[in-house]
Amino acid sequence: MSHPTAHASSSHHGSGLMRTLRGDQGSATAELVLLIPVLLLAVWFLVYCSRLPDARLRLEDAAHQATRAASQARSPSNAARQARSTATAALGQAGIACQSLTVDTRGSLQPGSTVTVTVSCTVGLYDLALLQLPGTTVLQARFAAPVDVYRGRAPGAATATSIDAPQEGP
Repeated sequence: MSHPTAHASSSHHGSGLMRTLRGDQGSATAELVLLIPVLLLAVWFLVYCSRLPDARLRLEDAAHQATRAASQARSPSNAARQARSTATAALGQAGIACQSLTVDTRGSLQPGSTVTVTVSCTVGLYDLALLQLPGTTVLQARFAAPVDVYRGRAPGAATATSIDAPQEGP
């Protein structure tokens, strides 16, 4: 007699388990629906966190290129102009759209001296975050390069070698 009772209780226990499992149907779908926005927000945050340092690296590269161009110029006015045009071209090729760009060129073109270029770029957050976020952030990079000690002067070049030329633009 103990045998049928054990069988009956195990069958009763089994149907309770099935009843519990049937009550959980659809909960995975509900959990997934609640989890998807959180996962999308996390992915968006990772994209934003990677694009900001990437934009800074590209701006540093533009400052490096602009400084090199300025250090090879023969006159202070050409140094400032070349720094600005080089920075603008480098940022354009890098895909960085500055709402406001400032290229500040300082130093001397005297052989052995140093030329320093600071590039400041105001970037919209909507561009960095890939969403229509309001606001801007200013990215800035500075680089210094030596003027070649062995470079000769151009015939008839002016003797002024000091550069003090911030240039702003759109």
